[in-house]
Amino acid sequence: MLPKSLCLIDDDLEFTDYLSQFLAEQGIAVTCFRDSDDFITAPGAFDFEFYVVDLSLPGIDGLDVVRLLRKRSEAGIVIVSARLGAEVFDDALKVGADMFLAKPLRFAQILLAINTVGRRSAASARLLPAWRLDSKAMTLLSPQGVSIRVSDTDLAVLHCFVEAAGATVTRITLCARLGREASGDADNLLHATIYRLRRRLEQATEERVPLQSQPRVGYLFRGDLIAV
Repeated sequence: MLPKSLCLIDDDLEFTDYLSQFLAEQGIAVTCFRDSDDFITAPGAFDFEFYVVDLSLPGIDGLDVVRLLRKRSEAGIVIVSARLGAEVFDDALKVGADMFLAKPLRFAQILLAINTVGRRSAASARLLPAWRLDSKAMTLLSPQGVSIRVSDTDLAVLHCFVEAAGATVTRITLCARLGREASGDADNLLHATIYRLRRRLEQATEERVPLQSQPRVGYLFRGDLIAV
């Protein structure tokens, strides 16, 4: 199962150029970063469907990048690195990578790894308990049973995701539900609303927050969300 968007974090210019071209030919939109600090500060850094990460990077180390990703995303992560050793492999999996591939390797191997991890992630997602939205109690219950208080604005947004049943909700739809006409100011207010909601979920539970942006389109709730 191939992702629609992929973030490639590697400072090897030739490798990233050729791999990006190869993956684009498979229908994957690839965004490259050659410095981990640039990646972390980029808008939408944690909203890609998949990540391919080197370990030896300018900026913070690749293991720290993966550790940070795992706190913010359920996306598939494959490490592709020339750094070898049993301890490197162990550390990569401990911080949250789904697979470790040693350089040099063929691009077809990376594609196979992406497809395999994506298929497993999709199967696992179907087995996860649902998030439950209780409008009367004004709470969102996480799969692990953490009750999170939400506002009227949060409820309006979350009901859009319930109705979408896993599909992306456009900015226009969300703005309309909030009683705003889509515009630059409305987009900024919507972004602030989503940001506050995401932060509230992050602070309340150690579970991965499934609320993600879809660049230039809208927002997506990755995971089952039902109204009770």
